Amino acid sequence: MKNQIKNQFAVVTGASMGLGRAFAIELAERGCNVILVSLPGQSLKELSNLLSSQYNVQTHYFETDLSDDRNIKLLTDHLNNNFNISILINNAGVGGSMSFELASTDYLNKIIQVNVKATIFLTHQLLSNLKRQPKSYILNVSSIAAFSPVGYKTVYPASKAFVHSFSRGLYQELKDSNVFVSVVNPGAMATNEEITSRIKKQGIIGKLTLLEPKKVAHYCINRLLKRDTVIMVNPITWLIGALTPIWLKLPLMTQIVKREISYEKGFCDRC
Repeated sequence: MKNQIKNQFAVVTGASMGLGRAFAIELAERGCNVILVSLPGQSLKELSNLLSSQYNVQTHYFETDLSDDRNIKLLTDHLNNNFNISILINNAGVGGSMSFELASTDYLNKIIQVNVKATIFLTHQLLSNLKRQPKSYILNVSSIAAFSPVGYKTVYPASKAFVHSFSRGLYQELKDSNVFVSVVNPGAMATNEEITSRIKKQGIIGKLTLLEPKKVAHYCINRLLKRDTVIMVNPITWLIGALTPIWLKLPLMTQIVKREISYEKGFCDRC
């Protein structure tokens, strides 16, 4: 299976850290050429050079802010004019915990722009490129949060529910084509020390469900190439969510999240 995507080009958004970085490394290890996309100032050039030298693959990188529609258009035009793309991983995302009343419109807009609009527009603009290849894959990164609303994370779970629904519908639409669509719903991941510490403060549930990006990326690429339409990474998280009724789950998860936040600042993590 490692040679299945060798010498092909894959686009990975949010590639500078966390799961996106892990995806880029996993693909390069399999001999796949990678096109890295992330925000400016996140050492993307260094990662590109590292992957190129260590795994002998072609690497390209683009530093851009996907919360701006104009940047998405510039990026997709460049990609379509210069590369034959066989894999698109829509990993870039914005999340956070904050009182909805205290959240700024900019904070809310970034979640919607990156999680929803960037996923839609990148997929839409690159689809004709993907369809030109003998076999292509789209992997959209949703979240386990897609299956349950949570207070103090009101917009984030809703955006990830959109990503899940969008991916399932697009899979059905393209199932008879050469483009295979999958969605992954991971739980919390140890992407950096701050996030890891915050998740562990949730108590035993947070510690039990914490995931390692490297393992998640390896599992996801394996399942993607085996044409698994919905990838569930953590069975413990899924089982807890599936067995807990919403009338109990919603207030419980809201109280857990409420313990994390600072009412003065909140936070917003970009990956």
